[in-house]
Amino acid sequence: MELHSLKPARGSVKTNVKRKGRGQGSGKGGTSTKGHKGQQSDSGYNMRRGHEGGQMPLQRRLPKFGFTNIFRREYQGINIFTLQKLVDEKKIKSFDIATFVSQGLMRKNERVKILGKGELKAKLDVKAHAFTASAKAAIEANGGKTEIVKA
Repeated sequence: MELHSLKPARGSVKTNVKRKGRGQGSGKGGTSTKGHKGQQSDSGYNMRRGHEGGQMPLQRRLPKFGFTNIFRREYQGINIFTLQKLVDEKKIKSFDIATFVSQGLMRKNERVKILGKGELKAKLDVKAHAFTASAKAAIEANGGKTEIVKA
């Protein structure tokens, strides 16, 4: 091993990166690789997001249509056959928001609507944010109760 053959450990020294705009001696002085004149050569230049150099931008080329109701209320639907299945398997007779969340049928901050698909044989007490007419009729036909919960 000779002094002239010593080298630092691999990865311990960063490669020599030329810094732009640090004088003529750096090899990247003067215009700092930005060329001569034009908008992009100015200091502080920053291109707008979505700018396509004069071509019609994508967000203006795509068609706009439809309407989004900002007052729309989303409901998580639960059919009465699901309630009947829970009664058969887990012997639950009363359903409220906490029960639906614990059974994984909805998330804590969602609204729930009971839908009328399926057949109900059990007498149930159900508390939910909304009911369809058929679901309400099916629950009350078996002697159960429906109660609307305010959210």
